[in-house]
Amino acid sequence: MQKEGTTTKVKPYAASRNACKLCSPLGASMVFKGIEGCIPMIHGSQGCATYIRRYLISHYKEPMDIASSNFSEETTIYGGNRNFITGIDNIRKQYAPAVMGIASTCLSETIGEDIPSLIAEYKELKGDDKTMPVFIHASTPSYNGTHMDGFHEAVLSTVKTLAQEGKRENRINLFSGFISPADIRMLKDIVTDFGIDYTLFPDYSASMDNPCWNDYHLIPEGGTKVEDLKKTGKAVATIEFGTVLNKGSVSEFILNRASVVSAGEWLQKQMYIQNHQLIMPIGIEATDAFMNTLSAITQQPVPEKYTLQRGRLVDAYIDGHKYVFGKKAVVYGEEDLVIAMSLFLAEIGIKPVIIASGGESRMMRKELLKHNAEMFTDTEILSGADFETIREMAKELKPDFIIGNSKGYYIARELGIPIVRIGFPVHDRVGGPRIKHLCYEGTQNLFDTIVNALLEYKQEHSPIGYKYM
Repeated sequence: MQKEGTTTKVKPYAASRNACKLCSPLGASMVFKGIEGCIPMIHGSQGCATYIRRYLISHYKEPMDIASSNFSEETTIYGGNRNFITGIDNIRKQYAPAVMGIASTCLSETIGEDIPSLIAEYKELKGDDKTMPVFIHASTPSYNGTHMDGFHEAVLSTVKTLAQEGKRENRINLFSGFISPADIRMLKDIVTDFGIDYTLFPDYSASMDNPCWNDYHLIPEGGTKVEDLKKTGKAVATIEFGTVLNKGSVSEFILNRASVVSAGEWLQKQMYIQNHQLIMPIGIEATDAFMNTLSAITQQPVPEKYTLQRGRLVDAYIDGHKYVFGKKAVVYGEEDLVIAMSLFLAEIGIKPVIIASGGESRMMRKELLKHNAEMFTDTEILSGADFETIREMAKELKPDFIIGNSKGYYIARELGIPIVRIGFPVHDRVGGPRIKHLCYEGTQNLFDTIVNALLEYKQEHSPIGYKYM
């Protein structure tokens, strides 16, 4: 782990201790769950799929079917061809999926499994099979990045596989990143209110946040339709949330970062569709940028309902300013999320003293200083971070609260300060899929949560049991 903007290591650890990231195939599995009729398959050991299912079920509280080619010692030596074919046959027999998303693992990548060739071999073996699913392959060894690198690799692979060039249609692409189902539903409402068709991808707002069923659904309803994914090559514009995206890949960072492209960048390069890369719309300034971009693309004014939401948010900022100004925070999580969250905290007068991510793009400081150089000049900005380093630094810097996923709870507990839970995973509370982070409405939710967490802490530690602010 390194401090961004420096060349000296913080401490000469031989290994990370409780890394501030998750595995790459997990991110790819989330993308595949956001395609209609898709079953994810992990080409590797059973333990990889089990780990991913456990993490996703704990956060989303939903059934999570992820298949595995189930590598054994023999498979590792002789290759996974037989397991691959048998696994796909079993999945097709049980689920009859329209799409299969296949993610590789450290093990299958290390022994040199050529998954595109395995897919081609399977199709040749089955001949003229009218029920053959669409196959999408994402290369996602965890030693080559975090869950976010796997996520964006799967988004890119899906678009490369399905996008079809053609006459422009009055529609946009929205690649929204790893956000909550509640955020996805909100974004769909916003784009609809601007009066333009869209392909939002991935869309797991239904498949990962279902109503109660009377009967079990082998493949949950919902997801971005394949037909809409094909239309990504015909859109008038793309909006992509994030500026780091999949530039945290270790090998690409070392070898040639320029070769890493996101789905939006690929569509712009290959099909000449203008790509708008935006900071995730958290806070007034970032949400204004998103709304203004939609307005420019659609040639429509921002709908009044969002102008009113913005006005109420400004009023809330004024009401709560005296409770948050000058407070110090630790922010951690995915790079694009912590960049957006840190800019939002600065917007409301909170000083992030540590900004940390397990991602290794080393782009966070540059992005933060671009937007607010004064606030972040002396902030500890950590790439490739682990929670033990965050913990040790936090003990010295004495923040007022931490904001991030549940994995940092033990730090807040030890320091005796509040934790505001955002992002993924939220394992120790219900409602993780329903946390709104984005746009004016999500920002309002975050602002209220942060202010109330600080007020509750002050109230609980007051010698006087007051009931009025």
